Amino acid sequence: MKVDGGLMGGLDEAGASASRLEALGYSGGITAETSHDPFFPLLLAARETERIELMTSIAVAFSRTPMNLANIGHDLNSFSKGRFVLGLGSQIRAHITKRFSMPWSEPAKRMREFILAMRAIWNCWHTGEPLNFRGEFYTHALMTPMFTPTDVSWGAPRVFLAAVGPRMTEVAAEVADGVMIHSFTTARYMEEVTLPAIARGLARSGRSRNEFEIFYPGFVVTGATEEQLAASKSAVTKQIAFYGSTPNYAGVLGVHGWGDLQPELNRMSKQGLWDEMGTLITDEMLNEFAIVGEADEVITGFKQRFGKLVDRTTMSLPARDEDHTRDLIRRLTD
Repeated sequence: MKVDGGLMGGLDEAGASASRLEALGYSGGITAETSHDPFFPLLLAARETERIELMTSIAVAFSRTPMNLANIGHDLNSFSKGRFVLGLGSQIRAHITKRFSMPWSEPAKRMREFILAMRAIWNCWHTGEPLNFRGEFYTHALMTPMFTPTDVSWGAPRVFLAAVGPRMTEVAAEVADGVMIHSFTTARYMEEVTLPAIARGLARSGRSRNEFEIFYPGFVVTGATEEQLAASKSAVTKQIAFYGSTPNYAGVLGVHGWGDLQPELNRMSKQGLWDEMGTLITDEMLNEFAIVGEADEVITGFKQRFGKLVDRTTMSLPARDEDHTRDLIRRLTD
């Protein structure tokens, strides 16, 4: 199993943060598109590292165009000597239309075409085949030598796609190189919904499971003292409740027979009752979504629950110091 770590701090710290992750034994360094651009830190990280993969988790696809991300993806992969992974997500309608002022429709179908359009652009650059992609949502039919990259020795980056529901998961398995499963996922949902969807998508692509990566960031509840454990539990239950309030994630709760909780969480979120929402997450629910325990129990529990299901992960490792971090990573990757 690969273990990834987040690039911490601002741009001034990105290079040093990535170098530290590499020294600790992490497989990759990841960024998220929240209050800052997710790509700039990875450019700085690539300059300061040699081994670790560099991945967005995630960059918002629908706020951009396939050509825009084809350029960014190519440049980062070339500069990092083949270590860049373009992790994409759809976001939700409100953010795409109201925050980014971009079109929204049929997200799974649109995402499939988005990734195929990027691949057509990369294929044009790397093989010289004329660009002639004409889809329902995107058309790319013009490419001249002036706009064609020449540093093509490292090829196109790998593409991972974030997915929760079965339709987007199928798209990931059909046209991407990996799927980024949301942390608001349980082993049961993964086995009953996610893995069958991956199998269907891989069948359409003509690929096998060993040609596809499953990335899953796990929830962890831990602490060296009772106070720390209580604080960790409170934070994670609030996070689970926050995700559970999203209608698109209702299927995860439904698999466990907790479907009635979703509209209640949604109602409370609209009232701003964020702290109160966390109190609705019972210990039974918490133990399905999170690995709870001390450091050794977290590593053992995660491997027992997900070791045969996923290929890479990222989590808040309950380490005492850097040597302990290295040991925990080694145990996860063994």
